[in-house]
Amino acid sequence: MAVWRPVQTIRVKALGLHWRDGKLLAAEVKCDDGEIKGVRPLGGSVEFGEVWQGALLREFQEELGIDVRIISAPTVIENLYTHEGSQGHEIIFVAEVAFPTGAFAGEDSIEFFEDNGTKCVARWFDLKDLESREIPLFPEGIAAKILIR
Repeated sequence: MAVWRPVQTIRVKALGLHWRDGKLLAAEVKCDDGEIKGVRPLGGSVEFGEVWQGALLREFQEELGIDVRIISAPTVIENLYTHEGSQGHEIIFVAEVAFPTGAFAGEDSIEFFEDNGTKCVARWFDLKDLESREIPLFPEGIAAKILIR
């Protein structure tokens, strides 16, 4: 298992919210021991010279092999966090995305790989579980901004 630590610089990220039957698609976030500590919407880093929209479209193409459409204006979140004792700092653009018709229909989970080879699993999570913090939703504070639906 690959060990991940936040880089010690401010990162710009783009995350996409995809809803299916009131459930949010999110990937598992794991501790070093492999235990799931929460979930996070899919997306990734904005590269130098890239706009957040381009990064969001690219990340879904790289991770899931699909072309999504951005269907909302972004919410911007500043995220200061600690993972396994290391501090991270992100500026995150969060927007709703639509999948192509029929993409992943009937599938409860989606396996994909990060560019470093780490295997990831994304599933659709019920809003009640996320609102109750039964399953922590990262980045912290995102629930208050996006779960007003």
